Amino acid sequence: MAPRPFRLGRARTGLGIFATRPIKKRQTIAEYKGKMLGVEAAVKAEKSGNRYLYEVNSKWTIDGAKRGNIARYFNHSCNPNADTFIRGKRVFVRTIKNIEAGDEITYDYGRDYLKNVIGLENCQCSRCRKRRAKERAEARERSLRKKKRLAAATAKGKGKGVKKAAVRKSKKTVKSRKTKR
Repeated sequence: MAPRPFRLGRARTGLGIFATRPIKKRQTIAEYKGKMLGVEAAVKAEKSGNRYLYEVNSKWTIDGAKRGNIARYFNHSCNPNADTFIRGKRVFVRTIKNIEAGDEITYDYGRDYLKNVIGLENCQCSRCRKRRAKERAEARERSLRKKKRLAAATAKGKGKGVKKAAVRKSKKTVKSRKTKR
Protein backbone atom coordinates (compact mmCIF):
# COMPACT_ATOMS: atom_id res chain seq x y z
CA MET A 1 0.00 0.00 0.00
CA ALA A 2 1.35 3.45 -0.95
CA PRO A 3 1.98 5.93 1.85
CA ARG A 4 -0.67 8.57 2.42
CA PRO A 5 -0.39 11.73 0.31
CA PHE A 6 -0.70 13.89 3.42
CA ARG A 7 0.74 14.43 6.88
CA LEU A 8 -0.50 15.67 10.22
CA GLY A 9 0.97 19.04 11.21
CA ARG A 10 0.51 22.34 13.03
CA ALA A 11 -2.22 24.53 11.54
CA ARG A 12 -3.63 27.94 12.47
CA THR A 13 -6.44 26.28 14.45
CA GLY A 14 -4.47 23.44 16.07
CA LEU A 15 -3.58 20.30 14.17
CA GLY A 16 -4.38 19.90 10.50
CA ILE A 17 -3.75 17.78 7.43
CA PHE A 18 -1.22 18.97 4.83
CA ALA A 19 -0.49 17.51 1.40
CA THR A 20 2.99 15.95 1.06
CA ARG A 21 2.73 15.67 -2.73
CA PRO A 22 0.30 16.95 -5.37
CA ILE A 23 -3.16 15.40 -5.10
CA LYS A 24 -5.50 15.31 -8.08
CA LYS A 25 -9.10 16.49 -8.11
CA ARG A 26 -11.79 13.92 -7.10
CA GLN A 27 -9.31 11.64 -5.30
CA THR A 28 -10.62 9.93 -2.15
CA ILE A 29 -7.99 10.45 0.53
CA ALA A 30 -9.44 9.35 3.88
CA GLU A 31 -12.36 7.77 5.68
CA TYR A 32 -13.98 9.30 8.76
CA LYS A 33 -13.91 6.34 11.16
CA GLY A 34 -15.34 5.72 14.57
CA LYS A 35 -18.01 4.13 16.66
CA MET A 36 -21.57 4.37 15.30
CA LEU A 37 -23.92 6.10 17.74
CA GLY A 38 -27.70 6.26 17.78
CA VAL A 39 -29.57 9.53 18.25
CA GLU A 40 -29.69 9.43 22.07
CA ALA A 41 -26.01 8.47 22.43
CA ALA A 42 -25.00 11.18 19.95
CA VAL A 43 -26.94 13.85 21.86
CA LYS A 44 -25.32 12.70 25.11
CA ALA A 45 -21.84 12.78 23.52
CA GLU A 46 -22.48 16.27 22.12
CA LYS A 47 -23.62 17.56 25.51
CA SER A 48 -20.47 16.15 27.11
CA GLY A 49 -18.35 18.25 24.71
CA ASN A 50 -17.46 15.78 21.96
CA ARG A 51 -16.70 17.83 18.82
CA TYR A 52 -15.80 14.94 16.54
CA LEU A 53 -19.32 13.78 15.74
CA TYR A 54 -20.29 13.34 12.09
CA GLU A 55 -24.01 12.91 11.45
CA VAL A 56 -24.42 10.30 8.70
CA ASN A 57 -28.22 10.43 8.60
CA SER A 58 -31.14 11.07 10.97
CA LYS A 59 -30.47 7.77 12.83
CA TRP A 60 -26.69 7.38 12.89
CA THR A 61 -23.72 9.50 13.90
CA ILE A 62 -20.03 8.59 13.77
CA ASP A 63 -18.01 9.34 16.90
CA GLY A 64 -14.60 10.20 15.43
CA ALA A 65 -12.95 11.17 18.72
CA LYS A 66 -10.39 8.33 18.66
CA ARG A 67 -6.95 9.50 17.55
CA GLY A 68 -6.74 6.65 15.06
CA ASN A 69 -9.33 8.51 12.98
CA ILE A 70 -6.99 10.63 10.84
CA ALA A 71 -9.96 12.33 9.15
CA ARG A 72 -10.81 14.12 12.41
CA TYR A 73 -7.84 16.43 11.75
CA PHE A 74 -9.22 17.94 8.53
CA ASN A 75 -10.04 21.54 9.45
CA HIS A 76 -12.96 23.72 8.38
CA SER A 77 -12.73 26.28 5.61
CA CYS A 78 -15.39 28.41 3.94
CA ASN A 79 -13.29 28.02 0.77
CA PRO A 80 -12.44 24.29 0.95
CA ASN A 81 -10.32 22.12 -1.33
CA ALA A 82 -11.99 18.85 -0.23
CA ASP A 83 -15.48 17.60 0.56
CA THR A 84 -17.11 14.64 2.26
CA PHE A 85 -19.45 12.08 0.76
CA ILE A 86 -21.43 9.26 2.33
CA ARG A 87 -21.71 5.67 1.09
CA GLY A 88 -24.08 3.67 3.24
CA LYS A 89 -22.95 4.40 6.80
CA ARG A 90 -19.38 5.29 5.80
CA VAL A 91 -18.03 8.83 5.30
CA PHE A 92 -15.11 9.63 3.00
CA VAL A 93 -13.08 12.78 2.32
CA ARG A 94 -12.47 13.56 -1.36
CA THR A 95 -10.64 16.45 -3.02
CA ILE A 96 -12.65 18.90 -5.10
CA LYS A 97 -9.61 20.77 -6.47
CA ASN A 98 -6.07 19.89 -7.42
CA ILE A 99 -3.98 20.33 -4.27
CA GLU A 100 -0.31 21.29 -4.28
CA ALA A 101 2.28 19.85 -1.89
CA GLY A 102 2.29 21.81 1.38
CA ASP A 103 -1.32 23.04 1.13
CA GLU A 104 -3.65 22.37 4.06
CA ILE A 105 -6.52 20.08 3.14
CA THR A 106 -9.84 21.43 4.43
CA TYR A 107 -13.57 20.92 3.93
CA ASP A 108 -16.67 22.90 4.86
CA TYR A 109 -18.18 21.61 8.12
CA GLY A 110 -21.54 23.15 7.27
CA ARG A 111 -23.45 26.21 8.40
CA ASP A 112 -24.83 24.63 11.62
CA TYR A 113 -21.39 23.64 12.95
CA LEU A 114 -19.91 26.99 11.94
CA LYS A 115 -22.72 28.91 13.63
CA ASN A 116 -23.12 26.81 16.80
CA VAL A 117 -19.62 25.51 17.55
CA ILE A 118 -16.99 27.66 15.83
CA GLY A 119 -18.97 30.89 15.76
CA LEU A 120 -19.46 32.99 12.63
CA GLU A 121 -16.92 35.60 13.75
CA ASN A 122 -14.34 33.02 14.91
CA CYS A 123 -13.77 31.21 11.62
CA GLN A 124 -10.02 31.15 10.91
CA CYS A 125 -10.12 30.18 7.25
CA SER A 126 -8.29 32.44 4.81
CA ARG A 127 -11.51 33.77 3.26
CA CYS A 128 -12.98 34.89 6.60
CA ARG A 129 -9.68 36.36 7.84
CA LYS A 130 -9.39 38.42 4.63
CA ARG A 131 -13.03 39.56 4.92
CA ARG A 132 -12.55 40.67 8.54
CA ALA A 133 -9.29 42.48 7.68
CA LYS A 134 -11.06 44.32 4.86
CA GLU A 135 -13.92 45.30 7.18
CA ARG A 136 -11.45 46.60 9.81
CA ALA A 137 -9.58 48.62 7.15
CA GLU A 138 -12.85 50.15 5.92
CA ALA A 139 -13.85 51.02 9.49
CA ARG A 140 -10.47 52.73 10.06
CA GLU A 141 -10.92 54.72 6.83
CA ARG A 142 -14.42 55.83 7.88
CA SER A 143 -13.09 56.85 11.28
CA LEU A 144 -10.25 58.86 9.73
CA ARG A 145 -12.65 60.62 7.32
CA LYS A 146 -14.92 61.48 10.24
CA LYS A 147 -12.01 62.90 12.25
CA LYS A 148 -10.86 64.96 9.27
CA ARG A 149 -14.36 66.37 8.77
CA LEU A 150 -14.56 67.26 12.45
CA ALA A 151 -11.12 68.89 12.39
CA ALA A 152 -12.01 70.86 9.25
CA ALA A 153 -15.28 72.05 10.76
CA THR A 154 -13.61 73.25 13.96
CA ALA A 155 -10.64 74.77 12.06
CA LYS A 156 -12.98 76.98 10.06
CA GLY A 157 -13.63 78.77 13.32
CA LYS A 158 -17.36 78.57 13.15
CA GLY A 159 -17.41 77.98 16.87
CA LYS A 160 -18.42 75.23 19.23
CA GLY A 161 -21.87 74.90 17.75
CA VAL A 162 -20.48 73.38 14.55
CA LYS A 163 -18.38 70.89 16.49
CA LYS A 164 -21.31 69.79 18.66
CA ALA A 165 -23.53 69.35 15.59
CA ALA A 166 -20.83 67.29 13.85
CA VAL A 167 -20.41 65.09 16.94
CA ARG A 168 -24.18 64.56 17.19
CA LYS A 169 -24.34 63.67 13.48
CA SER A 170 -21.45 61.18 13.76
CA LYS A 171 -23.10 59.49 16.76
CA LYS A 172 -26.33 59.12 14.77
CA THR A 173 -24.52 57.48 11.84
CA VAL A 174 -22.76 55.04 14.18
CA LYS A 175 -26.10 54.09 15.74
CA SER A 176 -27.74 53.63 12.33
CA ARG A 177 -24.85 51.38 11.18
CA LYS A 178 -25.22 49.20 14.29
CA THR A 179 -28.96 48.74 13.73
CA LYS A 180 -28.40 47.72 10.07
CA ARG A 181 -26.21 44.75 11.08
